[in-house]
Amino acid sequence: MELWDLYNEKRERTGRDHIRGEEIPQGYYHLVVHVWIRNRRGEYLISQRSADRPTYPLKWECVGGSVLKGEDSLTGAVRETLEEVGLSLPPSEGRLIYSVVGRVVNGLRYQDIVDAWLFEYDGPVCLENATTKEVAQTVWMRKDQIKALFESGEFINTLGYCFEILE
Repeated sequence: MELWDLYNEKRERTGRDHIRGEEIPQGYYHLVVHVWIRNRRGEYLISQRSADRPTYPLKWECVGGSVLKGEDSLTGAVRETLEEVGLSLPPSEGRLIYSVVGRVVNGLRYQDIVDAWLFEYDGPVCLENATTKEVAQTVWMRKDQIKALFESGEFINTLGYCFEILE
């Protein structure tokens, strides 16, 4: 069972817990992180979700997920990166590049707070170091290549904001 903190629209923890999979009460939000990892060539690490994922199987995305109860946004970003792609990123090198409360994507309202983090990284990626099997494979891509994946429907549609914020 995965527990989340619930927040209000001002990003304040409300003291209420939430169990993943249950409906989030109206007026509350849970915290989600997206982690964009860029190398010195200006490419971003993109991961393909495993075939057995309950949502968006085999779709491409950046690293990310829900922040767990008691974590802050940056701690969640670092944990998700280790879980999904096996990279231990130094928290001090993360930079918050985007944040939104209660986004609307393709006409659907989400009860989440999305924080997008940017990290610079130039080393190897070894999925054997990941602590989960959420990711099938990773690849480094330029922004235009990511956009082509998005336009073909192979990239998760809720990540379209990235084309406005990524360099």
